[in-house]
Amino acid sequence: MTRAPIRWGLLPLVVAGGVLGVALRQALLLPFEGGFSFTALAATIAVNAVGSGLLGFVVGRVGSTGPRRRAFLGTGVLGGFTTYSGFAVAEAQLLQAQLVVHAVVIAIAALLVASAAAWAGLAAGVALARKAESA
Repeated sequence: MTRAPIRWGLLPLVVAGGVLGVALRQALLLPFEGGFSFTALAATIAVNAVGSGLLGFVVGRVGSTGPRRRAFLGTGVLGGFTTYSGFAVAEAQLLQAQLVVHAVVIAIAALLVASAAAWAGLAAGVALARKAESA
């Protein structure tokens, strides 16, 4: 398998999008700062689900026809917006508190919700792309 060359010209778009995505996520999650809580975990799961749905939409709508838009919106904005590392730390905190069943159930539920959102977003993006092509 041949590796695709790195397109360094897309890097500034990814960085700029990442700044926007991280800022938006932080603005949404800031009220929940201050240690572990189930409310903060739920907010993180919600952010990840929304970001997954929007990423699915971007991939479906833009596909490979708009590498600059996909780099900015997908990798940048939505990559910065979602926080699976933050989710992983919250899961680790549950495990550290010996809430193993909670951690497993929440992890499975979060994965299912985010995957369903990504699937729905992808389907909507593909449908919109097809509609635009036929117009």
